[in-house]
Amino acid sequence: MAAIEDVLKSHSLDYSTAGSWGMNSMSSAQVREYRLLIFPGGNFIKIGNGLSASATASIRGAVQHGVNYLGICAGAFLAGNSPYNGLNLTAGVQFPFYSAEARGVRKAAVAISAPGAPALDQYWEDGPQLSGWGSVVGRYPDGTPAIVEGAVGSGWVVLSGVHPEAPENWRRGMVFRTPASVDHDYAATLIRAALNREPLGR
Repeated sequence: MAAIEDVLKSHSLDYSTAGSWGMNSMSSAQVREYRLLIFPGGNFIKIGNGLSASATASIRGAVQHGVNYLGICAGAFLAGNSPYNGLNLTAGVQFPFYSAEARGVRKAAVAISAPGAPALDQYWEDGPQLSGWGSVVGRYPDGTPAIVEGAVGSGWVVLSGVHPEAPENWRRGMVFRTPASVDHDYAATLIRAALNREPLGR
């Protein structure tokens, strides 16, 4: 979450934070007071299991009623129909890992291509590929969806299998052709797109 906070601060975006305990203690009405929920990377199993069933129901209901959602890596897994107390914002779609996982790769620099834009090398670590839901606005090198977007009820959802917010120290031992600052700007683009319901694929 610290990496996301750095992007929010550097782009003058106001925010507040809440861990699992905080989310579990919030009523549905309290969740709906926010414009955007950001679920960052981490262990999606622990994140999901750390949320109560009522919390996931409150989050799902809040998105259906107009709260926007940005899920990055674990947050994208959680948005799907994960067996680990997932939010199921995806009408039953469960996301698998990106194909590099099956080859024994746990983290890598991957070139993410988007329509009408140059590819950006992004940090990937055990993230999902996002087939089966939403409009594709970024693809992995194998062509599978890396970044998707779509409406869920009255809310707008953006999901990313990669970490554009990754700081320099996450990149050690890997070769990136895209500077971290450029990726951070793209992370801010994803945040603003989710916050303001601005489709990236238009």
